[in-house]
Amino acid sequence: MHRLLVVDDEIDVCDFVRNFFEERGFKVFTALNGTEAVSIVQREHPELILLDIKMKGIDGLAALRQIREVDPNCKVIMVTALEEQDKMDEAKACGAIGYITKPLMLEYLEAAVMNNISMTDSNDEIRNRNDI
Repeated sequence: MHRLLVVDDEIDVCDFVRNFFEERGFKVFTALNGTEAVSIVQREHPELILLDIKMKGIDGLAALRQIREVDPNCKVIMVTALEEQDKMDEAKACGAIGYITKPLMLEYLEAAVMNNISMTDSNDEIRNRNDI
């Protein structure tokens, strides 16, 4: 079962995305702030994180840096209401694999998640073949 973490300070966004991906067989964790997200990453090791940039307390960029310290291999897609190129460049420099903009369009969100989960499956399959 694929493990996804959704981090957004808007509970409605977390619930919406959680419900959408749980219906597709994902195990979905949610966090309402960066501190909670880092704790979940330490405990649950999700394959992919959807991380909002603008949140109260620790913002998404600070949370991304902390997540990278805990799990440098976890894939992170940033979520933003505005396309701020400087923030996106900083996020990529910190290890984010991409970004999506709000409002979240389900087709695009699903494609972004599935493409990156599929890449994880392919890498695991290659590793398993090499172990044989």
